[in-house]
Amino acid sequence: MFKGKTVSVIVPCLNEEEAIGKVLDAVPPYVDEVIVVDNNSSDRTAEIARAHGAKVVGEDIRGYGRAYKRGFALATGDVIVTLDGDHSYPIDAVSYLLDAYDHLGVQFVSASRLSVMNGEAMDFKHYIGNRALSLLTSVLFLRWVQDSQSGMWVFARKALEKMKLESDGMAFSEEIKVEAITNREIGFCELPILYSSRIGRKKLRPWRDGWGNLVMLLKKRFLR
Repeated sequence: MFKGKTVSVIVPCLNEEEAIGKVLDAVPPYVDEVIVVDNNSSDRTAEIARAHGAKVVGEDIRGYGRAYKRGFALATGDVIVTLDGDHSYPIDAVSYLLDAYDHLGVQFVSASRLSVMNGEAMDFKHYIGNRALSLLTSVLFLRWVQDSQSGMWVFARKALEKMKLESDGMAFSEEIKVEAITNREIGFCELPILYSSRIGRKKLRPWRDGWGNLVMLLKKRFLR
């Protein structure tokens, strides 16, 4: 429990056996539950996560958004924190983000990777793609967004009731921010974190995932 609020950490995983143990070992003691969503991994991700004390649930249909929606449906905390299973997001920043969530009066806080980042954490192509999608999000929704693709968030579980989340893929990361930005009852802010190189093989498919993000943004803006 953190300042009177119960905390759930959700970690979607696809073949993260190299990193998931390190991620879970660093979870702060005030976290009330850790849910690892095993997205049909072919390695020992689920076995290692259970050995490190996480509640492991399976989602056989692969997809970043699909895994998150499965985890969100099972979370019981007042506040949900999200992390990737590759150890790229700084777990020691969770308390900093929770403090901000507690004081800023918004229900959704997103961690921004692009202002403070290990130079080896993201290659140039992905950096430019992230910047372009963030700029497009800012223009379409008239709200400055530094990092529309970040996967580390702190938000009120009750905010999910006010969101319409449809994406099953990587566009989910952008979609959940758009839902927070466009709903005044939720509120949105970003804070910088130190992003590091992932452990294990990259799974991002730049062209396919980028196109999916673009389509989602246009649908949210013009077909709501």
